[in-house]
Amino acid sequence: MSTVSLVRATSYDIDTLRQSIETVLEPLGGMTAIVKPGDRVLLKPNLLTGSRPTKECVTRKEIVYCVAKLVQEAGGKPFLGDSPAFGSAHGVAKANGYLPLAEELGLPIIEFSGKRFESAGDDFDNFRLSKEAMDADVVINLPKVKSHLQLTMTLGIKNLFGCVPGKMKAWWHLEAGKDAKRFGTMLVETALTIAPELTIIDGIIGHSGNGPSGGEPQALGVLGASTDVIALDAALLAIVNVDPDLVPTAIAAKALGVWPELDAITFPLETPGTLAVSDWVLPSVQMPIDFGAPRILRSTFKHFYIRYIKEPMEAYTSKSR
Repeated sequence: MSTVSLVRATSYDIDTLRQSIETVLEPLGGMTAIVKPGDRVLLKPNLLTGSRPTKECVTRKEIVYCVAKLVQEAGGKPFLGDSPAFGSAHGVAKANGYLPLAEELGLPIIEFSGKRFESAGDDFDNFRLSKEAMDADVVINLPKVKSHLQLTMTLGIKNLFGCVPGKMKAWWHLEAGKDAKRFGTMLVETALTIAPELTIIDGIIGHSGNGPSGGEPQALGVLGASTDVIALDAALLAIVNVDPDLVPTAIAAKALGVWPELDAITFPLETPGTLAVSDWVLPSVQMPIDFGAPRILRSTFKHFYIRYIKEPMEAYTSKSR
């Protein structure tokens, strides 16, 4: 039986937030039950975009800071990585105010490089995934609670799609996006292959409406943690009162036999019922997952331009001043 730890949390103040994170981790044995001295620990936030830094589109920097501190205190060696939809991990982190906290901690921000790994599921033979994620001793998944125009909700399972290098994301939208069931299966099997040791979800302020980036902040007041990313997603869907049958990742997880019923999950602190909200805003429209070839090409070019032309030019200009 999986354990999902849930607490009420309303503040990103560092001291208050640290206490909330320590509280939510306590039923799981604390950070020392996850991280051992010398472990290389990937912190995988949602670094979707740098274009809307005040709209709660990404995992808050304060969450990453507190988790990184706890990892260091447990003797681990944390590093931060992601493969944003647009731009580089460093560029998106900078736009969202991560750099001062990363510099204070000596927290490296790395760009993912891809390598083929055998799938943990039966529907796909292999995946091209981040070598840095797969080689880490511990993966700590740090998603943000968000509505999603294509997938209804994006939580812990979907956040691990960020371990797929940028160009491969576009390919998956093209290859599997015409079939929501197949795309959802790919996301679940990707999560099972990465198998994060811990997921801590940032639901203090979520991003609702036309997400993952076009919506608005919505206070939810929740922090959740589990060693079972799928069980944590099930709990969060219950909190925001969204039917799992509307969410492709949940549908796929059910078909694969890995989606738990709520009564099969242990909740040692708060329960989804005590944290539930009735006003979570879902997308007003639903977009196709596959985007279409022209949009894929535009997305790929934009990613290339931002990462390999715009950001290096800005860095050169800054240094030459």
